[in-house]
Amino acid sequence: MAKKKAKNAEKAVIKEDMIEIWGMHCKSCMDKIESEVGSMDGVDFIRANLIENKAMVRYDSSKIGLGKIYEKIRALGYKAGGDDAVVDGADKSKMTFTQGVAYALVPHIGCIAFIIGSVLGATLLMEFFKPLLMNRFFFHILVAISIGFATVSSAFYLRKNGLLSFAGAMRKWQYLSTMYGSTVGINLLLFLIIFPMLANLSSVSAAGAVVGADLSGGDSILRMAVDIPCPGHAPLISEELKAIDGVVGVKYSFPNIFDVAFDSLKTSKDAMLSLVVFGEYPATVLEESSEQGSIEQFSELPESEAASCCGSSTCGVSSGGSCGCGGYRG
Repeated sequence: MAKKKAKNAEKAVIKEDMIEIWGMHCKSCMDKIESEVGSMDGVDFIRANLIENKAMVRYDSSKIGLGKIYEKIRALGYKAGGDDAVVDGADKSKMTFTQGVAYALVPHIGCIAFIIGSVLGATLLMEFFKPLLMNRFFFHILVAISIGFATVSSAFYLRKNGLLSFAGAMRKWQYLSTMYGSTVGINLLLFLIIFPMLANLSSVSAAGAVVGADLSGGDSILRMAVDIPCPGHAPLISEELKAIDGVVGVKYSFPNIFDVAFDSLKTSKDAMLSLVVFGEYPATVLEESSEQGSIEQFSELPESEAASCCGSSTCGVSSGGSCGCGGYRG
């Protein structure tokens, strides 16, 4: 019996080969291949390498050949030996995109609440976010936080799969580009599209009137450029203006233009420009007009000419006053 065992042992031919495997995405893929192939009769050892898309296999060629090993790997859903098998986890990019969206949205949960509050007219949420939006770098901070989330997640993923290295990052460039691309995309969507749209939603003023983007209700219109750091701050400016009694419409235009329609008997340009918000984000008046025409065209008229437009030299025109025909002296 001992001689028979020795004879069988002499027939064993141990070989080592480096085989190519495509479709491995993470450590679980390597573990799956090593476990399933390693349990095959005749396979002594297998170690997969995710970075190089290869595996070192040691086997007894008298019991099993590479063809059988390839077949096993293919049956698991991976490419091996140049075959065209369907790669397991082909929807990984979709999963990565979903992860990227999730990590981009987490820091903006408050922003989402603000959006919902704007749509529903929830004044409490608007008031809560006002101090935050008064910070010029509010959106910059949120972008940094969301990118930080994506970075931590990516580093954890690479480390978990033994890829926390430059070579590993290059191996997973699609994963990383999808993660960061979706993160940046969500931020741009929020700050350049969603938030600016909120600026033109209707709101309720302090007097209880509904104020929207319609400029046809007042007798005067003021156009101003506001020094906001990004369009995401537009709702703050718009809401502050809409809260003034006498303002009947506020229309925001990209990137920082605000048209304000108002009742000149209830409020004025000076009242609007005295808002606290303009202390942080200065406003520059571009144009002012009334039902009688452009106010600026009267601003530099001599007093005699301004008086003559009323048909009288004693109509009481004074600095900052107006006559019955709408003349204005700045």
